[in-house]
Formats: sequence, structure tokens, C-alpha cells
Amino acid sequence: MTVWNIHFLNARNALTGVMPETRAAAREAVAAAEDHTPLPRFDLVIRTGDEVMTGWGIGGCAPAPGQIQITLDPARFAPEPFIRTLVHELHHLIRWDGPGYGKSLGEALVSEGLAGHFVLQVLGGAPDPWDAVAPSEGLMRRASNEWSRRDYDHSEWFFGKGSVRRWSGYGLGHRLIAEYLAQHPQENPVTLATAPVDRFRAALRQLAKTDGEAPAEAAPTPDPES
Repeated sequence: MTVWNIHFLNARNALTGVMPETRAAAREAVAAAEDHTPLPRFDLVIRTGDEVMTGWGIGGCAPAPGQIQITLDPARFAPEPFIRTLVHELHHLIRWDGPGYGKSLGEALVSEGLAGHFVLQVLGGAPDPWDAVAPSEGLMRRASNEWSRRDYDHSEWFFGKGSVRRWSGYGLGHRLIAEYLAQHPQENPVTLATAPVDRFRAALRQLAKTDGEAPAEAAPTPDPES
């Protein structure tokens, strides 16, 4: 059983009303992930803030080995988004103890794509909204060309803070891993959790060859909150 600690940044009592539900959801997420793979020891920090995903009122990151941070809007807390977010971050946690999250564009695409597919492996259901975003025409070719760049703008590729459509990095990473899994059906997000990033580059090159061809069922970008 995984050893983990939960820490609430709650000096001003903003989280008091959701602490019992948060603890229960965290235990459920950890137990679900442990049904598929052992987890490393970690600390889980829960805080309030504005760094949340549109429509969910929650955001997550795994900033370093053994650390996960979840940001909540307490007024909009719901167990399911919390569980899906934490399971996503638990895959990052595993990858940190292998090659790490990574510093290049290719590494970020692989880390996010694997984490999104891990959520599907553990919890099922449809891809999360950011994973369902269809990359715009030419973006897969651009990602293939810029795969090794360490000066890429993470906010532009993943959060729409520039010329790239919001969440495109997540959608591209999800399609990249889907392509790899289609070519290697014996693999899954657990077996690939610490795989080196260059193992996935050929799959992106394959996708880039068809860039500009409409997929059979392209998922629309979710509307922002009103």
C-alpha cells in the first residue's frame, strides 16, 4: 500500500467545508490507481486558487518527484473531477521516478498523453475535455519539427496563451499515445509509464504525414465558461 500524506493549505479556512469530501475522493483515486500499478510515496497538497480548468473548478500539477498539488474552487467541488484529476497526476508521479516530466516539447506531449490515457485505463469513460481537443491543421507537423525544443512555450501549447488553440497540447499528446498504442497493442499507460520519450517519436511522425486530413470524428473544443 502506498504511503502518502495529504496537506491542506487552509489557514484562512477556505477549504474547511470540503475537507471530508476531498479526503474521501483522494482515497478513492489512490485506491483505483493502485489496482493497476504500485505508486511511489508522495505528498498531496490541496490549496485554493485561480489555476483551475474551465468547467471543472479544479487543476493539478506534479511539480517534482513525490509531490502533487491540487488547486480547488471550493464552491464548485465535486468528487468525480477531483478523482480524475488526481489519477492524471498520479501517472506524472510515476513518470517522475523514471525519465521525469521532461523539459522539451516532445517530453511534455508524451507525459500529458500518457497521463490522459492512464485516466481512461483506471476510470474509463470518455477522454477529459482537454484530451478531446482536435489539433488544428499543421500542428502535428510543427510538433514533429519542434519535438526536441526545450525553449518551447508550455502555456502556448497547453493553455492557449498564444497562437495555439487552448488545450491543443493535451489533445495532440492524447492522439500521439493513441497512435502508439494502436501500433503496440500489448502496451498500456502503466507499462509505458517510464518509457523514454524517443520511443514515441515515430508515432508522431506517422500522424504528421496525415496532418490536414479530417479525422472521422473530430472532437470539438469545449466552449469556455460564460
